[in-house]
Amino acid sequence: MRYATRFKYILVTVLGVLLITVIGENSLLQRYRYSRQIADLEDEIEKQDNQYMRDSIRLSELENDPNAIRKIARERYFMKAYDEDIFVLSDEIKKQQDEKVK
Repeated sequence: MRYATRFKYILVTVLGVLLITVIGENSLLQRYRYSRQIADLEDEIEKQDNQYMRDSIRLSELENDPNAIRKIARERYFMKAYDEDIFVLSDEIKKQQDEKVK
């Protein structure tokens, strides 16, 4: 006991430093984790903002240009006019057939 009372200030200082740096919600380690999480979320916000801008431009294009709707219908959904034929060229079918042969 005499040994502990002799170094009580050093013991309290060491425990205080441990409490500040390692233990607790406001520790330096936790602050570092929070800063990393904030940086990741800010990156995600930037990506979402860019996506929003692209989608807004595309939406305004679709609202103002009727040919844009036809273009999307033809490219994405393979729709066609009454007197047209559509040929879809794809490497996936050939790859699947090659895998079956092997």
